[in-house]
Amino acid sequence: MLNPLRGFPVNLTRLLYSLVLYLGAPLALCYLLLRGVKNRAYRQRIPERFGCIRAAASTAPVIWVHAVSVGEVQAAASLVRRLLGTYPHCRVLLTTVTPTGAARVEALFAGAVEHRYLPYDLPHAVHLFLRRVKPRLLVILETEIWPNLLYHCHHRGIPAILVNARLSAASLRSYLRCRRLSAPAVRWLGHIAARGEQDAARFVALGADPVRVSITGDLKFDMAMQDAATVSASSLRRTVAGTRPVWIAASTHAGEEEPVLDAFDRVRGTVADCLLVLAPRHPERCDQVYDRCRRRGLEVVRRTDAARSTPEDTDVYLLDTLGELSRFYICADVAFIGGSLVPAGGHNVLEAAALGVPLVSGEHTANFTEIIELFKAEQALTIVTDAAQLAAAVTRLLQDKQLRQTCGLRGQRLVQQHQGATDAVMALLERYLDHGRRHGRCD
Repeated sequence: MLNPLRGFPVNLTRLLYSLVLYLGAPLALCYLLLRGVKNRAYRQRIPERFGCIRAAASTAPVIWVHAVSVGEVQAAASLVRRLLGTYPHCRVLLTTVTPTGAARVEALFAGAVEHRYLPYDLPHAVHLFLRRVKPRLLVILETEIWPNLLYHCHHRGIPAILVNARLSAASLRSYLRCRRLSAPAVRWLGHIAARGEQDAARFVALGADPVRVSITGDLKFDMAMQDAATVSASSLRRTVAGTRPVWIAASTHAGEEEPVLDAFDRVRGTVADCLLVLAPRHPERCDQVYDRCRRRGLEVVRRTDAARSTPEDTDVYLLDTLGELSRFYICADVAFIGGSLVPAGGHNVLEAAALGVPLVSGEHTANFTEIIELFKAEQALTIVTDAAQLAAAVTRLLQDKQLRQTCGLRGQRLVQQHQGATDAVMALLERYLDHGRRHGRCD
């Protein structure tokens, strides 16, 4: 494919990129307003998207952590808690892009950190945001490579560190098409702490300095075990399902509920009394999912409408809340991890694995390639390609208690064996913050 930016100087390339963003800004505003019709959170705090925030009254140095949405916030949680404990005289600012990410920040930290929306990558918005925040350090989760943000941080001498860094083969191909823009951006990063060898190699292929790339492991392993330690079996299982077998379809995407419900029909042909807990990835889709279940003649109960106990004739329990997935994993006998029957890249299997729940996934798992390969190699995960295979896998696990225990224990041991990423990342960040810690501050 031809690269339209090939041959342009770096500064001119970034100028053209910025011009395109400015032309698209009215469309971005319209998008927020339209999304706000169904979810008013998108209409709130719009000025923050353009860098308009109030300067904080506190003069304490700021450690800025950026996590785009729910999954990244969850992955960052163990690191943020360590930062709060190690640098109590600093303020921790957490930015997200999505309202669901913002809600997760509030649920996890309840005011212990500040939250703002990340400004669009417009030069004036980034400049205004940095002038108001004055961060000592920027810690970015996973794959958020914004050229103007990284340029302005580099220009101002603000170290920007990419942690838990991941880069799929498809993302690498996309970035390489705009190498004149993406390669300088990754070189403006102070360091890249990659999840694994493949991610590290891809960042180097994109143009990162190999000296500034290291492998620190996946923060999600640490967070999964921390979450598992706080989740305990309770009366929720009895309230939701009684003694019925339960399987959960977690983080499903559009186009995925139909094969899940087809599989549910097949499973009930053998395990007649089983209950399906259905948890769409985006709660705003729950009305659509509810209607789809009802059109199939299924009895559906929403989590937000559930009484003290679930009616015995309930077929589908619709989880339409945020932050409760762990509680429902521990209620389940089998977990299907969504975003994997459709090409969405899959979702994190570690949360369920840490709780000893046997796992089933589709084949579209590009976002977690190394983790999925690890689980496949240890036979701790079943991969399916369609509704029939999903039904067969779930039925087999529901009928065989010994198999469930064996598969669940394999996954749980894998999570336990891969702890330590938080320690490795903290050691890296201390290169930038340790001087301040010795003097009771961050700078």
